[in-house]
Amino acid sequence: MANEYDYDDDYMQGEDEWDREQLLDPAWEKQQKKTFTAWCNSHLRKAGTQIENIEEDFRNGLKLMLLLEVISGEQLPKPDRGRMRFHKIANVNKALDFIAGKGVKLVSIGAEEIVDGNVKMTLGMIWTIILRFAIQDITVEELTAKEGLLLWCQRKTAPYKNVNVQNFHLSWKDGLAFCALIHRHRPELLDFYKLSRDNPLENLNTAFDVAEKHLDIPRMLDPEDMVNSVKPDERSVMAYVSSYYHAFSGAQQAETAANRICKVLKVNQENERLMEEYERLASDLLEWIRKTTPWLENRTTDNTLPGTQRKLDEFRDYRRKQKPPKLEDKARLENSFNTLQTRLRLSNRPAYLPTEGKMVSDIANAWKGLEFAEKGFEEWLLSELQRLERLDHLAQKFKHRCEIHEDWAEGKEDMLQSQDFKRCRLNDVKAMKKKHEAFESDLAAHQDRVEQIAAIAQELNALEYHDIVAVNKRCQLICEQWDRLGTLTASRRTALDEAESILEKIDSLHLEFAKRAAPFNNWLDGAKEDLLDMFIVHTTEEIQELFEAHEQFKSTLPEADKEFNAIMRLAQQAQSLSSSIGIASPENPYTTVNPQDISNKWGDVRQLVPQRDTVLSGEMAKQQKNERLRREFAQKANVVGPWIETQLDAVASITIQMKASLEDQLNKLHQYEKSVQQYKPHMDDLETINQEVQEAMIFENRYTHYTMETLRVGWEQLLTAIARNINEVENQILTRDSKGISEDQMNEFRASFNHFDKNRTRRLEPKEFKACLVSLGYNIREDKQGDADFQRIMSIVDPNHSGYVTFESFLDFMTRETADTDTAEQVMQSFKILAGDKPFITAQILRQELPPDQAEYCIQRMAPYSGRDSVPGALDYMSFSTALYGESDL
Repeated sequence: MANEYDYDDDYMQGEDEWDREQLLDPAWEKQQKKTFTAWCNSHLRKAGTQIENIEEDFRNGLKLMLLLEVISGEQLPKPDRGRMRFHKIANVNKALDFIAGKGVKLVSIGAEEIVDGNVKMTLGMIWTIILRFAIQDITVEELTAKEGLLLWCQRKTAPYKNVNVQNFHLSWKDGLAFCALIHRHRPELLDFYKLSRDNPLENLNTAFDVAEKHLDIPRMLDPEDMVNSVKPDERSVMAYVSSYYHAFSGAQQAETAANRICKVLKVNQENERLMEEYERLASDLLEWIRKTTPWLENRTTDNTLPGTQRKLDEFRDYRRKQKPPKLEDKARLENSFNTLQTRLRLSNRPAYLPTEGKMVSDIANAWKGLEFAEKGFEEWLLSELQRLERLDHLAQKFKHRCEIHEDWAEGKEDMLQSQDFKRCRLNDVKAMKKKHEAFESDLAAHQDRVEQIAAIAQELNALEYHDIVAVNKRCQLICEQWDRLGTLTASRRTALDEAESILEKIDSLHLEFAKRAAPFNNWLDGAKEDLLDMFIVHTTEEIQELFEAHEQFKSTLPEADKEFNAIMRLAQQAQSLSSSIGIASPENPYTTVNPQDISNKWGDVRQLVPQRDTVLSGEMAKQQKNERLRREFAQKANVVGPWIETQLDAVASITIQMKASLEDQLNKLHQYEKSVQQYKPHMDDLETINQEVQEAMIFENRYTHYTMETLRVGWEQLLTAIARNINEVENQILTRDSKGISEDQMNEFRASFNHFDKNRTRRLEPKEFKACLVSLGYNIREDKQGDADFQRIMSIVDPNHSGYVTFESFLDFMTRETADTDTAEQVMQSFKILAGDKPFITAQILRQELPPDQAEYCIQRMAPYSGRDSVPGALDYMSFSTALYGESDL
């Protein structure tokens, strides 16, 4: 049959001749001797003996015959006990004859070679015995012994991804295949998944130790030989692996026996489950029938339509939802019982007898009783429902008519008892009379509806309606309310007539009040607004005008008092008429002005008049004080302001003067700085006066055009101009002295810069700066090259790209272009002179020729000199000189 694993066809050729190869590899010979010796001892120990040297201990044939008896279980001929050579040959021949008698073909193996201790022949003979008695009996899917053993190994190790058994030599070299066989059958003996292909010696020792300790398989292979040999000996590996096969074959038989027991128990457990299920289903079904039957036998209702309808719904729920599942349970119960009896009969078990009262026949009888109780239940419910529905219809009709009447009557008693007409105007009362007449007509029309309600209630009493008590109570309430409505309607008619008469008199008083109150109220509003008017004045003349206007207003107050009293008498008469019939005074329909508002406003005006007198007097005093402050501030500011302006012009003219030297300019600037500090008390006096002005809220001063803010700005500009000019002149002196520029050159630079500084900002725009350079003799062409040259100059004078050139930057650029400056080459030449024309210098020379601090500065920063002519402590002054001017790194 086809093999499910791949391997070379040549590898599975039969073991026809053990000595097919002429010579035995020395390494294989060593492995075979160890393995075959261990294999023989694993059987000889059963007879209480063992061998030490395989080629020596079998020479007399005695232990060879004993080995065959142990592994075959058969008795061999009695051996010769002599020690002569022919005795040994006779014993070996008996063993070989026994092997041949088992159908094993011995090729080129004679007794003489075994007696002479021929290693090759002895190992060949032992291999033949192993093949016959340890491997030949292995059968897997009708394959040969070797193929069957290999297939068994492949199947057992298939789940292990790091194991691939293809032969009996290289596939076992890393030890994982041995460990996989053990783990597959006895996983508790080792943790296969912690093993690694990179540790073959550890894997082999683990497998051999576990097999020897727990499986009674002796060590037949040497781990070092397995690892170190290019190709392990195949016969040794097969002999050892066959021991695994025989060790685990017993476990396979136990597994088969366990499966057979499990199969029998499974059948028995399933039968018991079916019995328990039958008992449970039978108990549940009988209990349900027991509870349901009395409910179906009960033919009484609560005599109400909803209650009867609920009972019908419950019956329908029973028929649609409750009974069908129980019918299915009954069928499943019968099927389960039949299936169980069949299974018991087929498995030679006795028939099942349910508990008493739970037989299939018992359940059928109970079900029959249920259906008998159910018969006619629905027809009875439907007829009862029809009767109650007719009675309920009459009750609904009574309820509907009552609700209509109650909705109509709702709020009617409150409306008739209401005193709302006492809060209404005349027109509203007339409208209420019309509305009341309409209600009286409506009341008469509802007489028939009340009589119909009483008739329906009488009919329900005759038919014994279940809720007749509530019906009678509701009917009585409606009749009693109807009587009250008639009495209240007549009373309201009388009250409305009386209110109409009084309100007509009040209306005429309201009209007169409205004609006189409106213009007087407007006068009060204007007067109050004038007396509370928030005025803002800045002069004594303006406050005097306000005094005169207020005196004229006070002269009109006596006539206004007479008009106020006349208006208030009209309001009092209307109030008296309202109180006579117990109604609230109605709102005046002809005006929104009420007497209380007029009274309050008149009181406010009388109080505001003296308050206005006080406010105007206080304001007059305030304006007189403000006038004094204006004059005082103006007198001082008109002196300080011109002085600051004069000083600013003087300071600005100093730096423009061409004839004065820079030292003279600096002296004059210091003199101005001193005089400004001496003048500071005048500014302090002005600040004090200005604080009083601000606290008095004075914002204009007609006596001066100076403000404290303009004076502060001028003062700060003066201080800034002096400090800036002193700094600029000092920088110009420093530049002149360090660059060796003459006074005439400095004046020329300043004159050119000032000529193009039209706005006197002490800075030039790029176009102005370019024109200034051209005026000084610079040749800047009008082409791309000229633009590039000018941009290079701009990057020097404006490194921050501010967009303008200051005088300091301009002067620095001009002095750099004209003055004689030191260069890196000049400094380097100076160091060369000190070093005596050598390319290096020493610390000793530097300390001799330079001041101490400068000598140490150079020593710390100079790099060691690395030229061929260097001496200990030599320093590189060339790179240091270049670094001073930014051309290399220190």
